[in-house]
Amino acid sequence: MKHVILTALALACASGSGMAAVANGEPGQAVDEARALAEAGATGDFARSLQAQEKLLRAERSHYPAMFRAAYARYPRIPAGTLEALAYSQSRWHQLRPDRNGEPPHSDMPRAWGVMGLYAGEGFADQVGEAAALLGTTSERVKHNPATNILAAAVLLDRELRGSARDDEALAQALQDYAGFGDRAGAASAVDAYARASFAFDVLLGMDRGVDDNGIRVPEREVQWERAFPADMLVRLNAPLVRLDLDRGVVETEAFAVDPRTGQLVARSPAGADAGLVGKPGNASLATVDFPGARWVYSPNQSSRGGTAVREVAIHTMQGSYAGSISWFQNPSAQVSAHYLIRSSDGQVTQMVRESQKAWHVRSHNPHSIGIEHEGYISNPDWYTSAMYNKSAAITRQACARYAGIVCTRAMKTYTSADLSDASYDILGHQNLTDNSHTDPGKYWNWSKYYGLINPSSGGTTVLDSFESSVGHFVTSPTYSGSTTGVSTASTAKRNCSIRHNGSCSLQVRLVDKAGTAAWAVRLLSGSGNPGSNTGLSRTGRIGFWVYAAGNGMKVGVGIDDSDGTERSISKTLAANKWTYVEWKLSDAAQWNAWTGGSNGAITASTVKLDAIWLYHANTSYTVNTYIDNVQLIK
Repeated sequence: MKHVILTALALACASGSGMAAVANGEPGQAVDEARALAEAGATGDFARSLQAQEKLLRAERSHYPAMFRAAYARYPRIPAGTLEALAYSQSRWHQLRPDRNGEPPHSDMPRAWGVMGLYAGEGFADQVGEAAALLGTTSERVKHNPATNILAAAVLLDRELRGSARDDEALAQALQDYAGFGDRAGAASAVDAYARASFAFDVLLGMDRGVDDNGIRVPEREVQWERAFPADMLVRLNAPLVRLDLDRGVVETEAFAVDPRTGQLVARSPAGADAGLVGKPGNASLATVDFPGARWVYSPNQSSRGGTAVREVAIHTMQGSYAGSISWFQNPSAQVSAHYLIRSSDGQVTQMVRESQKAWHVRSHNPHSIGIEHEGYISNPDWYTSAMYNKSAAITRQACARYAGIVCTRAMKTYTSADLSDASYDILGHQNLTDNSHTDPGKYWNWSKYYGLINPSSGGTTVLDSFESSVGHFVTSPTYSGSTTGVSTASTAKRNCSIRHNGSCSLQVRLVDKAGTAAWAVRLLSGSGNPGSNTGLSRTGRIGFWVYAAGNGMKVGVGIDDSDGTERSISKTLAANKWTYVEWKLSDAAQWNAWTGGSNGAITASTVKLDAIWLYHANTSYTVNTYIDNVQLIK
């Protein structure tokens, strides 16, 4: 989709001297950093470009917490953490300025403005205008001033919360009404309801998991998912239920059950199985999706391929949100669609056009291409998560296996904005196609990583998580899983760049004791416990990582999602205050024990997924810090 070009000097119009200096083009450190970013991008230095952009984003984000506090003081009805999570969901805490590139107002998606990602019409609601009227200010100020933009979102959400209870059911409904797209009454279509629920889900997911990375801080707090949405919608949304007290059985029915491995709600009857699919009559069947596990939402913006063979995969960035794109693509007036849409937070896939049909996404290339849209904005690399890369690569690998004209080794390996339509590339970016003025997925899409995922090597070492630019697959806190015991909710897992074994950063797991006498058993989930959000591991290999325990008595293990359940490894004792490398051989039954889901205590499937790293310690009142680096598969 169309890129909103944001130069480094245009990163923010936020208040505060540092940000103002950047916006006004004044000399200083921020301008030097912007130049470094531009130079890095021009020379193709991907790692340096990421580091420079991360530094700029941290500087921008440092201004927002005070603005959030001011908004809560003015609108105390809004639950704590909601505005931070809303900004995370819509912009990843980055001031959106789609007017900076001079493009016409109607691009592929209605434009979103500011750190809160507010819409200004163009096919969606005019949130900017409505909020300006309520605040007694101008639309331009709502668009361009971050403090006003945050207040604008707050006044709109406060309006939806009036007269409602202070619980997650009321908040979920208020967020759906706030979303800015779809028919609020739900009369237009089931797609509208699904898109608005997806929006509310993404905001609540940020609150449930918590976020503490690259200057973004969303306070973690438990979301009562069973109250926030009906059971059938929880299945559609792939919502996490790991925080539920499963002994209560409040969600389980004849149609639905809780998977003991993932903690997610699953359908166990035909009525539940069809709950995840919405769209055109005749398509509401699980068999209609081309990619297993995808949600089906029909888009009318499609046509026949006319017998043209599929020979290309086009990689896109939405320049918007997953939920908003679902809503927009089912709007006939939008005249745009894609085959697949992928959510940033967990890699959930929605298919909107069958692969046998022509989606409308790359003009003259439509007849012979498959389009994959990725949630986010190309000016901010935080959107490109490991879960998103993994799922996108799985779709592309399937295309290589299904179509003779697509060969996975004929994929781009590095970023370029050049036209590659006549070169020998089958898998390339929207920016690289003729007859297109788009610049997505942009220079922060990691083509080298993507190439490795769609072309897994037959030997050597594959690093699954290096923690150099993000927490990778480990997006949840140590207390997120219902399997965890003995540690308090003050425990955290976040990237740390002061202690590391390789590169510049590691994952710091800070374990704080919970009052009582229970020994610690912490299931640090990879991919939120959802196997679909993780990279496949060959059973012929070994899974390992480096770990540093800042204290005595720590043990570690891993959990592997197998075809018949989850198997848990034997534990290994760590020496205190030193880096230790630990690994487990997937094919050695002596290293594995049965855990849940009918598991047999051995890794038996040819391809499995990493479920979690387990941390064990006898009960203690001391806080223990443990550092993990370079989680890897050795073949």
